[in-house]
Amino acid sequence: MDKLKVEEFINVLGSSEPVPGGGGASALAGALGAALGSMVGSLTLGKKKYADVEEDIKSLMEETRNVSNALIACINKDAEMFMPLADAYSIPKDEPGRDEIMEKCLRDAAATPLEIMELCAKAIELLEEFAVKGSRLAVSDAATGAALCRGAMQGAAVNVKVNTRLMKDRAHAAELDARADELLAQYAARADKIFDTYYK
Repeated sequence: MDKLKVEEFINVLGSSEPVPGGGGASALAGALGAALGSMVGSLTLGKKKYADVEEDIKSLMEETRNVSNALIACINKDAEMFMPLADAYSIPKDEPGRDEIMEKCLRDAAATPLEIMELCAKAIELLEEFAVKGSRLAVSDAATGAALCRGAMQGAAVNVKVNTRLMKDRAHAAELDARADELLAQYAARADKIFDTYYK
């Protein structure tokens, strides 16, 4: 998936290829949302009206670039974690060791979507600050970024749960589900608040 053009990525996404899938698409959506925060920052820097928050904006932009880059990295990571699981499904159900292999693959496949959720949560926190401190001419970009990150979190959450529901270790599955539920409940509301402030 390295360095695919947007059109190529979408074409592969819409094909029968196993990857990229929902996890990779969620990571990309989150990266786009985070990048819109940086756009707000770029449109704020150098403006006399916002001189008192310039250092804050620079710091926010650096954090946002790190989050966006981490989300981009998750596109490949999600694919790399899914492929062994796809292979594991083809192991005969009565073959010794299948359950252990499946369990490991399910854990690995659930880990990256949860990471995507964590990163989108951080992006939403940053977008909150951009919306307050950034140029009033660019607040719609912060609201758009929040909406994208919210959708990305929902997509990633589905990809956590599609794996946890098949795990034999129900305690571990419940732990991952609880974390996904917590992130979605808290940060979807925060993203909605950003969006609603500038839409309603």
